[in-house]
Amino acid sequence: MVDIAALGAPLARTSLATPVAGTAVDSLRLTVSTTSRIEDVEAIWRAFEADGIESPGQSYDFIRLWIEARRIAEKDQLYVVGSINGRPMVLLPLQRRRVRGVWIYTWFAGSHVGCNAPLLDVMRFVALTMQQRRTFWASLLAPLKDADLVYLKAVPERAYGIDGLFAELGTAQPAETLHRAVFSSWDEANTTQRSKSRRKHDRQQGERLDAQGAVSFEVVTCSAAARPILDEMFRQRARRFEVMGVNDPFKPCDVARFYNETMTPGSKVEVKLHVMRLDGAIVAVRYNIVHGDRLFCLISSMSDDERIQGGSPGKQCLLRVMQTVFDEGFSVFDMGNGLTDEKRHWCNVRIGLNNHYVPLSAKGHLIIAAHGQWQTIRAKIKGNEKLLKLVKTARSKLQPRVAEKAATPEADA
Repeated sequence: MVDIAALGAPLARTSLATPVAGTAVDSLRLTVSTTSRIEDVEAIWRAFEADGIESPGQSYDFIRLWIEARRIAEKDQLYVVGSINGRPMVLLPLQRRRVRGVWIYTWFAGSHVGCNAPLLDVMRFVALTMQQRRTFWASLLAPLKDADLVYLKAVPERAYGIDGLFAELGTAQPAETLHRAVFSSWDEANTTQRSKSRRKHDRQQGERLDAQGAVSFEVVTCSAAARPILDEMFRQRARRFEVMGVNDPFKPCDVARFYNETMTPGSKVEVKLHVMRLDGAIVAVRYNIVHGDRLFCLISSMSDDERIQGGSPGKQCLLRVMQTVFDEGFSVFDMGNGLTDEKRHWCNVRIGLNNHYVPLSAKGHLIIAAHGQWQTIRAKIKGNEKLLKLVKTARSKLQPRVAEKAATPEADA
């Protein structure tokens, strides 16, 4: 449990805005403080983070570097601290963005991480009743100004081992599914997830790849060697996005700058690159963030060279990862949201994700209703193979025009 009692003094010493008038939550007293300086909430944030995180989006060092690399203006940053009886209970880090003429408060990293969630003192929070939590969230967000709505994308239904932890946070709509591999060892993962036919198939693909040349696998951390690996990873991803007919979220230079800076000496963000080479050439890469005994895979790529596709370098790279990651001491390998073959093969834990909405204006109410309908339509399209194929065909025809506008986190909304 986080020792929140020790955090009252750091909160008082910061330049946090004057707390909003307290709100009675039964016998409890809620106060809300806000600031636009991430440094003001560092002590509170790190104390919450010490108990573990569900996403790199909850990492202070990850978000601090994201803000610096993307040069997000201080006026567009907002950190909301909700305290009960003078003791911080929740921290909500938000960015103010303009999306298609609508001002929203939302997560900093958006879909660049698999899920997002508020930071909180879990043990004290779960002691609240459902009605107290509902009142807490409504009172926490009521002071927010200069926006039409709060849009919290991809919040897990199960967090910190507790179901429905954020159920009372605004209006929730089902979105994607988060996929994780949770095992105590490679032997358990291998026995649980790989059938005899699966092992045979993996072996055959490995033999095909070996027949192409010398195959090697390495783990790269912060070093000068990382930059060319990242450059190739982004090239491979760009080609993949082009084939899919979608925008490349890594194209903006400030996004690439962020990922490059995570790998520079002095970065407090711990990164592991899993790299597979064929005769020295990079054929597959996985970019991972480390936090305690959890490994979060944010990006994966593989070569589109048709000559080696029979050896499936992407799947062979992941096989090497699975063979090593749990025996290195990791207990959770988070592979992000959205279903793929590799997640179906390896992930034994699936967690539903919800998008949470809180209107801040009349316009916000209308936008939420429209966006909710679009999300429902989008989910039906993704679940219907014929509709999905039709949409992809139409999107590929529009791609020359779409390519002129690189995707940004704003597009996530």
